[in-house]
Amino acid sequence: MRSQTKAALAVAVIVILAIGGVIIASQSQQRDQTAAADVSAATADGAIVREDSRILGEEGSSDVTFVEFLDFECEACGAAYPIVEDLRAKYAGEVTFVIRYFPLPGHFNAGRAARAVESAARQGELDAMYSKMYETQKEWGEAQEPKDDLFRSFAEEIGLDMDQYDADYASQEVDERISRDVADGESLGVTGTPTFYVDGELFQPKTVEDFSAALDEALAE
Repeated sequence: MRSQTKAALAVAVIVILAIGGVIIASQSQQRDQTAAADVSAATADGAIVREDSRILGEEGSSDVTFVEFLDFECEACGAAYPIVEDLRAKYAGEVTFVIRYFPLPGHFNAGRAARAVESAARQGELDAMYSKMYETQKEWGEAQEPKDDLFRSFAEEIGLDMDQYDADYASQEVDERISRDVADGESLGVTGTPTFYVDGELFQPKTVEDFSAALDEALAE
């Protein structure tokens, strides 16, 4: 593991443990607020992973999926990012890592960030823009003014076709794609981020080690 990755992971561990209680409490409340029958119906309907859901990297050889409903402006998602990146490296080729957009209403630029990432994904650069958002989150997170120009500069840095990016970013199709992810999350009872699913089951980590343990167990089955 590179020293930079170690440092990022160390910071993420501190932050995620500090906010872990809030995440777990929020996810527990989600279960209480949504009838079990409704959640089961949404799960059976494929709401956790759709055929066109965005996959980070390559699809894994197993049937095991790691799904995250995320908000790019969410500090907890930012704290989880290096942990997920280490999981992707550890389980590359085995586990399929899926992201679902879930921008929260209280985050001014979360929807814009999701549009930028989805626009990049349409040019085959999902991973690059996904990483860029988290790596720069401290620069724009919690800002109360539009960051469209900043996100556009990220697209230029990545080397996207800017005419296509501009068209996609402003398109109803991209907005609808994000809205479908949000609707799926809501049907599952998701109200906060990050919310994780491992192999189709809600996953509520209490420690960093829980992530690998859950994937190891799913792969063993």
